[in-house]
Amino acid sequence: MRNLILAAVLSVIAVVSGYVEELDDKFKEYLKHELWLVEFYAPWCAYCHTFEPIWHEVGAELKSMGSPVNVGKIDTTVHTSIASEFNIRGYPTIKLFKGELSFDYKGPRTKDAIIEYTNRVSGPVVRPLSSVQLFQHVMSRHDLIFVYIGRESLLKKEYCKAATEYIVHTYFFTASEEVLPKVVTLQDVPAVAVFKDGTFYLYNEFLDGDLSSWINRERFPTYFQIDSFSLYQMGELNKLVALAVVDEKNPSEESILYKTLMKRLSTEYRDHYKSDYQLGFMDGNEYINGLIMGEVEMPSIIVLNMTIDGYFLPESKIETIEDLLCFLNSVLGGSAKLLGGNGFLQCTKRFFYKAKSTVVSMFQAAPFFSCFVFGLPVGIVVLVIWGTCTAVPADDEKPMEATASPVLDAHGKKAIELQPDSTEKTSEAKKED
Repeated sequence: MRNLILAAVLSVIAVVSGYVEELDDKFKEYLKHELWLVEFYAPWCAYCHTFEPIWHEVGAELKSMGSPVNVGKIDTTVHTSIASEFNIRGYPTIKLFKGELSFDYKGPRTKDAIIEYTNRVSGPVVRPLSSVQLFQHVMSRHDLIFVYIGRESLLKKEYCKAATEYIVHTYFFTASEEVLPKVVTLQDVPAVAVFKDGTFYLYNEFLDGDLSSWINRERFPTYFQIDSFSLYQMGELNKLVALAVVDEKNPSEESILYKTLMKRLSTEYRDHYKSDYQLGFMDGNEYINGLIMGEVEMPSIIVLNMTIDGYFLPESKIETIEDLLCFLNSVLGGSAKLLGGNGFLQCTKRFFYKAKSTVVSMFQAAPFFSCFVFGLPVGIVVLVIWGTCTAVPADDEKPMEATASPVLDAHGKKAIELQPDSTEKTSEAKKED
């Protein structure tokens, strides 16, 4: 309760102080000379309402830090051309604009994560490490960094190009051999190294192929706690994701066993599986349940193919490292049964599942606003139908009574019109005659 009150106060202060600016479609004129962190939102989005206090906290803290980055937000339902120009597909969407470049933020919607991302992307793409002390300081602050070692070369140009693309995910540095830790030994210079997992790995052009692809594969720790945001990004890796799904709040012996096996796999079999698998564990099964549109037991082992939204489950219980190896090899060999996928029926099912989940979450987060959003169009349709059914047609003019054409005799002369009783009179006349 106390944190909610503090967040609300910070939000009000941020709004009053102008730390977050409400933008219109003219904000593109500012991008040439200023750095902007922009939230694209829609008033009907429940997630946007929940995220709003966090966004104002981000604006207030960046301002207090003296950051050159301006913070703003824009309503895409009002400025529809902006939504299509920047290809906005979901809400809230966060982009950082830096000169002619724009960078999408795909991490956790927390203040600390967004500020860390902003400081990283808004600064130099490649940062120099000029001393041993600075190198050690950077290593103590970050779990994973890429370092180019050496002077100017074609490899450095490729490195800088790749850094521009992947700066949204991690840090990139340059250093000379003199500032490297003593444990780092190089056979050739220039070189590119990734420091992670308490050690380092060198890029080998002949074994690892393209530098950019290698950086993309190595930008995650070999084994770590995976959340929904990092799991979403792994769809770009062309790797399978092997997960131990556990309950961290109530750990069982089986969940500890699964995490231990995955951790052991990441160290003893890294070279064997590094090109095929990303290893980790996930706390809770909520996100996985939404992904497979079912329920995964906890604890359990699952392999995900994020490229096609498919998954694999072991057919027998995993108790040893040999059991785990057998399961992973069966997936790679094609003998394991692929579940889910992106076929027509699965895509249709996933569409309705996500639509249902979105509606439920909207009503849970903002019930009154959701009733208005869904009730308004329904009410309009009901009124239109009611009006159509109860409408009284306008009176038409009475049609003219048709008159019979005059009857002509054999000579073409108009015959005498007979009254209704003319027949009777004619008969009486004949009798008198």
